[in-house]
Amino acid sequence: MYEILWHGRGGQGAFTAAKLLSAAWTFKADENKALAFPSFGPERRGAPVRAFSRLGSGSLGDRSQIKKADYVVFLDDTLFDEHAYEELKENGKIILCTKEKVNDARVLCIDGQKIALDILKRPITNTVVLGALLKVFHAIKIEDLKPAVQKLMSPKIADINLEAIRFAYEEAV
Repeated sequence: MYEILWHGRGGQGAFTAAKLLSAAWTFKADENKALAFPSFGPERRGAPVRAFSRLGSGSLGDRSQIKKADYVVFLDDTLFDEHAYEELKENGKIILCTKEKVNDARVLCIDGQKIALDILKRPITNTVVLGALLKVFHAIKIEDLKPAVQKLMSPKIADINLEAIRFAYEEAV
């Protein structure tokens, strides 16, 4: 089973990214099962939001929040601090949307804001950072995301988000 913890702010699309990843996983094979769910306080744009993706096969009975994840994703670098490492499983990775570099092999940094503004023309980084996640999460490929994006996003924005995913995947190092 794979567990992914998403951190973002209201309006950045953390839950949407969790749903896209989970849908891609289930579309990939009949035996694949996934859960995607959010956790947030009073709804308002800009407030911290957490979302969760749990991917596996067979029954996924555990619907509790993920405490230790294989991947911890930050759509906003202001939410990242030293406590992020406490949320990682052994050999886990952090994907961080930031202009800065973090000198830690467990952290993959990407300037998601710049990519989002260049491609999407909006500062919404969820699909950009999802593309970066795929660079280190090898169980799902970019091609696996296409049906999920086309089904869950409006046709008006699906193709441009797929472009952002592909670009971010190539840029992530």
